[in-house]
Order: sequence, then C-alpha cells, then structure tokens
Amino acid sequence: MMDKTFDDADWFSEDTATFGDRLAAARSAAGLSQKALAQRLGVKAGTLRNWEDDLSEPRANRLSMLGGILGVSLGWLLSGEGEGLEAPEEAGQEAPDVTAVLSDLRVVRAQIGQANERLALLEKRLKALGK
Repeated sequence: MMDKTFDDADWFSEDTATFGDRLAAARSAAGLSQKALAQRLGVKAGTLRNWEDDLSEPRANRLSMLGGILGVSLGWLLSGEGEGLEAPEEAGQEAPDVTAVLSDLRVVRAQIGQANERLALLEKRLKALGK
C-alpha cells in the first residue's frame, strides 16, 4: 500500500474526493443535518442523501443554492478547486487546551473508579453489620 501525504489542496481534489464527499463535508462544516439542509433547499432528505452518496446530482439552480448556503464556490463543490473547506486537521493533533482537558478527564475517571470501589466496600460492611 502506498503511503501518500495530502496537503490542503489535495484533500478535496477531484482525484481524492467526489462531489458527494465535498457536499457532505461542507454541510457538516456548516453545522447542518441532511434534513435541515434539504428543507432549506426545498428538496426531500432522500434527495440530498442521494447527492451525498453520488447516486444523483442536483440541477444547476440547486447547486447554486448549495454553494450559497454552505459558503463554498460552485467550482469547489464540482471539482475541489476554488473557495471551499480547508483539509481537516490530522487526528492526534489536538490543541494544547484539549489535551489538558482530556488529561483532567482521565484523572477524574480514575478517582470515580476508586470512589466506586470504596463505596462497594462500605456497602458490604454495612450489610455485614445489619445481619
């Protein structure tokens, strides 16, 4: 298997992604569900799903509306060229503040586990005293 690195321009290029891939990514980046975007476009959710799955393509008027709603150019939607989305950040490259929060979360989970063990022991002792 070939190991290929992508820069921002390659991520959504015509060779790498389909129209449906770019549409789904732009919709997600805009914070819209398939249903919400379909309603704004005046189409059925199934129609939008078919576009994202590359089973069909929108007409020119809907394509123009998509670009406007999602804040990307028509060229980017069709071919990955022009104003569009940046490539997603690599997994594992969280911002430092995210790393700190994750670390704190792990500590709290460990403390909760220890507290649960202690609680179980205390409940066991209480049952033994009640007999």
